[in-house]
Amino acid sequence: MRTTARETLFKIIFASRFTQGVDEGFKRALYKTEKLNESDVEYCNAILGIVAEHGEEFTELLDSHSKLFPESRLFPADRSVLLIALAEIFYFKDVPNAVSVNEAANIASKYSSEKSASFVSGILSEIIREKGNV
Repeated sequence: MRTTARETLFKIIFASRFTQGVDEGFKRALYKTEKLNESDVEYCNAILGIVAEHGEEFTELLDSHSKLFPESRLFPADRSVLLIALAEIFYFKDVPNAVSVNEAANIASKYSSEKSASFVSGILSEIIREKGNV
């Protein structure tokens, strides 16, 4: 179960929106505080690498699927959740898309606005549908 790892990632990515990127000390402290095992740490580091490498692509994708709320206007919490899910959907074949969407919606409902869960699931579902037709 990667729920704790995903929430940890959410906190790291969310915090990085307000600093000059990912703070390594903060990241290590969260890994320790959340008692992540080696597998979860590897997963988190892989997602962070994917987000760093493909962030621009993900931003363009979000912009094209969220016409009323371009990426620059998304709540930072929603954006952070979406980035994690997109990394999983496009680069983690062992994670079913439904799991990525469900986990993202759960995190959004916990850390963002009351409408965020449905917004996040809607955007991700549309991206997955489109991806299936490519």
